[in-house]
Amino acid sequence: MCPNELPLMARSHARTCSPRCRKALSRAAKNTLPAELTTRDRWVRRDADKVPLTTAGTAASSTNLRTWSTHADAAASPVGVGLGFVLSDVDDVVCVDLDHCLNPLTGRLAPWAAAIVRDAGPTFVEVSVSGTGLHIFGRAEVRQGRRIRRGDEHIEIYGQGRFIAVTGRRFRSAPAVLADLSDLISELTA
Repeated sequence: MCPNELPLMARSHARTCSPRCRKALSRAAKNTLPAELTTRDRWVRRDADKVPLTTAGTAASSTNLRTWSTHADAAASPVGVGLGFVLSDVDDVVCVDLDHCLNPLTGRLAPWAAAIVRDAGPTFVEVSVSGTGLHIFGRAEVRQGRRIRRGDEHIEIYGQGRFIAVTGRRFRSAPAVLADLSDLISELTA
């Protein structure tokens, strides 16, 4: 986690080289989600099976805005096990979901996924709930979701009528911004 070498006498679980780096890591962890997502009132809770729930614990819907809430309300709710973000046709926020591409022990990406992350450019990328996939958030016009299977490649592209189980576990040094993914999505769906 730290760009500097750890001290020789550092404990085995140490992730930073100094208190200063530890504080910077703590601050970065609190601001992992892009404002473009947290300022939209399209948040839900989710259960362990990735079923969307309202902040009150009833069933939520990816197409019924009355079941969505603010990020602050969803984050403060004790319902379920985590958060979800709803993709809607009111804007161009999209998610490219890469499944079974990340080794959770080594952090190594499959070559096909590394190429997609590289081609996406500087945009918000998070590790999925399973720890073996990635969610690439950005902007593009996607009205029809797509599932792409090419050998080991498992790619899903969504822009509306779906919710994404959000972890906030930023992948490597991905920025907390949403980039234009139009070219990437055109390339993937060609």
